[in-house]
Amino acid sequence: MMLEAVKVALDPTPVQERLMLSHAGAARFAYNAGLAHVKETIETGGKLEWTLYALRRWWNANKGTLAVDADGTPWWRENSKEAYNSGLEALSDALSNWSKSRKGERKGRRVGFPRFKAKDRETPRFAYTTGSFGLVRADPKALRLPRIGRVHCMENVAGRVDGARALRMTVSCRAGRWHAALTVERADPTARRTPREGAVGIDLGVKSLATLSDGTTIANPHTLKANERRLKRAQRSLSRRQPGSHRRAHARERVVRLHARVANQRRDMLDKLTTRLADTYSDISIEDLNVAGMVKNHRLAQSIQDATFAEFRRQLTYKTARTGTRLHVIDRWYPSSKTCSRCGTVKAKLSLSERVYHCDGCGLVIDRDVNAAINIQVAGSAPETLNAHGGDGRRNDASRRATQTPMKCEPSSHASGVRLGADDRKTVLQTKTN
Repeated sequence: MMLEAVKVALDPTPVQERLMLSHAGAARFAYNAGLAHVKETIETGGKLEWTLYALRRWWNANKGTLAVDADGTPWWRENSKEAYNSGLEALSDALSNWSKSRKGERKGRRVGFPRFKAKDRETPRFAYTTGSFGLVRADPKALRLPRIGRVHCMENVAGRVDGARALRMTVSCRAGRWHAALTVERADPTARRTPREGAVGIDLGVKSLATLSDGTTIANPHTLKANERRLKRAQRSLSRRQPGSHRRAHARERVVRLHARVANQRRDMLDKLTTRLADTYSDISIEDLNVAGMVKNHRLAQSIQDATFAEFRRQLTYKTARTGTRLHVIDRWYPSSKTCSRCGTVKAKLSLSERVYHCDGCGLVIDRDVNAAINIQVAGSAPETLNAHGGDGRRNDASRRATQTPMKCEPSSHASGVRLGADDRKTVLQTKTN
């Protein structure tokens, strides 16, 4: 069994939108109330418990005095209990991440102590995990939200769920648009169609988003740069508005909508590209890029983040699992750009400005990115791929997939059309890159 997210756009009525905002506010209130309780416990030296069960128990015991109006009238019954539980769940996860990060048990950057959520800075969000939420029988374009009712969807959500069991539904609003993300459980996928092509290697970059080993180049749309002028104008207008005014709120909404536009354009492009790759090829090889290290180059940081290499790999991972395509991830230390795809000679230095690869050993002249893509394809080929000394080019580490440090490679099959070390390879490569 596997988990899959199905995200659909909602079309709520004005009344339903107010109810959803109320539920999102209830989740934020429970989060802030629980965080205040945790901070008070730390300051007084009491026994600290931040598990979801402990936070729920504390909330149920104190909600009658916390969620009340100025005159003492309780209002917590106006929203579903799932809204409060989703806020407490988010708090429990945040505290757990902080604790693990402090102890060195969590990878990545150091996570600080959770902060209170402000209404004007946080994305309205709440979730359902229990109850009668999900699809509406005999209505494929609707979802049932407890305490809110039937909410119309912009597409056939029943067809996308396709009979899978919904475990969770998260409702959120961004740039004035409401969405519902359903976490569904379905059987492990099998290949839906026979791939049209064999193996391919993909070299990701900034100038060209992706270069395939067959010479195909995918242009980088530079979505952020294309909308940079509009964003600067909108942000300049926002900075000139009076804090707390209606004009500032409208200017802020415009900035948010523009950022959402950039994100949607980028996501749409990556979704179409990864879908085409997963449906076309039987084997795909990519590099395990160190994006966190790459963005330390401040001259290229914005372009690297705009390319979203991590999102490309994430989408390709689950889409290849659907179609049955084998995905090979090459070790980040493999010198794909510096290695000659014909004779295996490795250059000591290769600057970013050198866009054409010139081999000092065999004289091969080939596009830099195409050369790297071919090497990536070979590194992700069959297990019997050998290096120049006749040994296995992969590392013994079981966690590495198709990792290789070759000086000269020879793939086991000719299905990919790549032969390294062949005397006639130079002519073929030059023909494909023209």
